[in-house]
Amino acid sequence: MWLNGLGRKDAAMNLIRVRLDWPGLTCLVLAAGLSMAPAMADDFDAKLAGIELPDGFKIEIFADKVRNARSMTMGAKGTLFVGTRRRGDVHAIPVTRDPANGYEAGKVITLVTDLNMPNGVAYKDGDLYVSEVTRILRFDDIEERLDDPTFEVVADDFPSVRTHGWKYIAFGPDGKLYVPIGAPCNVCNDSGYGVITRMNPDGTGREVFAEGVRNTVGFTWQPGTDIMWFTDNGRDRMGDDIPPCELNRAPQAGMHFGFPHCHGGEIPDPDFAGARTCDEFTPPARKLGPHVAPLGLKFYTGEMFPADYRGHLFIAEHGSWNRSEPIGYRVSLVRVEDGAAVSYETFAEGWLQDGEAWGRPVDVLMLGDGSLLVSDDLAHKIYRITFELA
Repeated sequence: MWLNGLGRKDAAMNLIRVRLDWPGLTCLVLAAGLSMAPAMADDFDAKLAGIELPDGFKIEIFADKVRNARSMTMGAKGTLFVGTRRRGDVHAIPVTRDPANGYEAGKVITLVTDLNMPNGVAYKDGDLYVSEVTRILRFDDIEERLDDPTFEVVADDFPSVRTHGWKYIAFGPDGKLYVPIGAPCNVCNDSGYGVITRMNPDGTGREVFAEGVRNTVGFTWQPGTDIMWFTDNGRDRMGDDIPPCELNRAPQAGMHFGFPHCHGGEIPDPDFAGARTCDEFTPPARKLGPHVAPLGLKFYTGEMFPADYRGHLFIAEHGSWNRSEPIGYRVSLVRVEDGAAVSYETFAEGWLQDGEAWGRPVDVLMLGDGSLLVSDDLAHKIYRITFELA
């Protein structure tokens, strides 16, 4: 009965670790654990083979056992840094270039533990910046100190509310660190929230860059410009199909994107619209699927993929919870021409099968050879997508 009741994916390891007094049963348990491990691997291989990609593309596991893998950034010496939300850990993965197989990931190193939702990671001038709910930390000379990292606190006065309190961070073309402050609610009008701020690397000079942003967990800058593009997660509990999540374009500071008064550029909030009208605010550059939870995004600038992918946006969609039929759980592609988001299509899907999710994409990052990394905080993996002509 006890053995049959084990249903979790890590059951094999749990069985192996159990210490029992009866030698015969111990052998039985060990044998069961060892026989289950290959089956579990085969099961995941089958799931990964179910990911649908355009012809010529291939997806494989790049790094395994990266617990709760979320936002990613790359160090100058080839170290991949990965934040988490639920684990409190920050990971480092040495990456090497193999002439035969392309890039390969080394052993996962846990740099630090027990942080407060350290979702965001950003790298600049040899230093790693990590965002907690209330603090921004800086690990100096991080790639020289992977075995003995220490940090300084850059800022420690961000709000303590954990709802949408996890932060994606990145350095812009202006050299400033961009840090969002998400709404502390599904929908509300609390002062100081729903903004993207920016500050100098030492924490000074903080200012609001954009307002009316419910919860962005991904932003990037269009190559060759100073124009920020960012995703925003739409509010919940308005129904399956409204409002849409958003892809926004911010060519300058001081823009307001509508939250909480207006959603998707044209849907007044039933409780917070008040006297405000949607035409007062900047509409999204592209409406995305309702409740798909778009997170990390990057413009593709590599040479590996076909030329018609260059200059367009890959977006990791974490997937819905507030929907009777789940949606998202995929990597999407938005084509951008002359500053306009002209199309929105699915690039990779299959993490959602028969209404159940076995993986949830969080962030995307391009390697030097033009392949694309995708982090997955549910399956605890980082995938690599490559392209090869037949």
